[in-house]
Amino acid sequence: MSGDHQTLALVLFSAFIAVTLGITTWVSRNRRGSAEEFYAGGRLFSPMENGFAIAGDYMSAASFLGISGLIALYGYDGMLYSVGFLVAWLVVLLLVAELVRNCGRFTLADVVASRMKERPVRIAAGTSSVTVSVLYLVAQMVGAGSLVALLLGGTSEAARSWTVIGVGALMVIYVSFGGMRATTWIQIVKAVLLMAGAITLTVLVLTRFHGDVYQLLDTAADRSGHGRDFLSPGLKYGGDWISRLDFISLGLALVLGTAGLPHILSRFYTVPTARAARRSVVWSIGLIGSFYLMTIVLGFGAAALVGSDEVRASNAAGNTAVPLLALDLGGGSGSTGGTVLFAVVAAVAFATILAVVAGITLASSASVAHDLYASLRRRGAGRRSEVAVARVAAAGIGAVAIALGLVARDMNVAFLVGLAFAVAASANLPVLLYSLFWRKFTTRGAVWAVYGGLIPSVVLVLVSPVVSGSPESLFPGLDFQVFPLQNPGAVSIPLGFLAGWIGTVTSAEPPDQAKHAETEVRALTGAGAV
Repeated sequence: MSGDHQTLALVLFSAFIAVTLGITTWVSRNRRGSAEEFYAGGRLFSPMENGFAIAGDYMSAASFLGISGLIALYGYDGMLYSVGFLVAWLVVLLLVAELVRNCGRFTLADVVASRMKERPVRIAAGTSSVTVSVLYLVAQMVGAGSLVALLLGGTSEAARSWTVIGVGALMVIYVSFGGMRATTWIQIVKAVLLMAGAITLTVLVLTRFHGDVYQLLDTAADRSGHGRDFLSPGLKYGGDWISRLDFISLGLALVLGTAGLPHILSRFYTVPTARAARRSVVWSIGLIGSFYLMTIVLGFGAAALVGSDEVRASNAAGNTAVPLLALDLGGGSGSTGGTVLFAVVAAVAFATILAVVAGITLASSASVAHDLYASLRRRGAGRRSEVAVARVAAAGIGAVAIALGLVARDMNVAFLVGLAFAVAASANLPVLLYSLFWRKFTTRGAVWAVYGGLIPSVVLVLVSPVVSGSPESLFPGLDFQVFPLQNPGAVSIPLGFLAGWIGTVTSAEPPDQAKHAETEVRALTGAGAV
């Protein structure tokens, strides 16, 4: 890319970073230092503000860069991600949002521990939450590296690595100094920028084809190299029974995983009431639904205007399709319009990555401090020390995410997020639903549900084509593949529910009917909610 691209994009990067650091500094001067302030922003946000923040948290680099790239490469099959991510919010709205807000305090473990023995449940849920968060963070790191590699011409591996390190350092600063309040405002700013950028590109794509969607699809099919097959199911997931099962597995993970994501669940605690939590979800569904419809247009637009081969040549996983589309829509390489539009889109994508990693890091550090540390700490340790542990945990989690992001930098970010969703749906969703709706659920059942989903999902990923045995693997030179599917959801999600049921029916501990009744009343009415 030309020097103009680099200069303008770096100026816009710097402007967003300056604004977000300013928000963090302002919040850090006005905070009270309490756990409620750090984890939940004092529960002072309105439904609209929280709805924008949830949308900002959810519309990640996987959404903006990864999904559009997959559609540009695989057409119809790439749309599965858009549909799955959107449909998942119906599960959140109908089964989770209000009940979690009423039953919990800061984390997923609060909901489960309200009617179980706290220590084993918190350790299990905290471990699972941190695992999911780190997997999600890796995807954002990979997106950041791909974006800056494109900006710098795709030749500087050192710049790519330093970008990942820089993003990790910034997210630690946001969380450590600003907590939930700063993170929420960063999400709101980012959501507005991302929606504005997506709307602009979508309008430009449709204008280029005079509003004729059929012409857009026909052109995309012609330039894809696959002809009409590009617009039909099966290009990526229709070859044999394994790829079809992978399709089902991915769909299950996407639809069920959202309700188990720690950084999404933690957002329901930032509003004062359960009704506000439900209204937040309604706001977020409107924003998220509009956005995912636009990613479909952007993906097919990239295939039609840039060409699938050029997208693949720039980044084999398709992560740079949207910036390349912006460059073409603005007038092409070397034009003033192309330079400006490319730089703006790159800056918006970078803002997306920074905002999402802040939210995920906060949720995972809260799990470390509020669940793991609080379960193991000595008696008499106060809440303030718990917040201090959360800040230290943010740095540790950032370091792990940086290291894994450098290893996985050539993988598609939407695909990586699909793995995080599979782990969340396997380990977190079973224990959450059982705790809310099953009267006979016990502590052993809760612990088994978490580990019964977490361990198989992680192990199956390690012995799948994701890690070894194919040219697209993390380690293409090795082959210890045993499990044929790329996404473990079809196997690990049922195992999580099954393990929770077996643990409960074989437990010698009788279920606490009184605590369940108390939890049920609290979940449905909000009586006694924090």
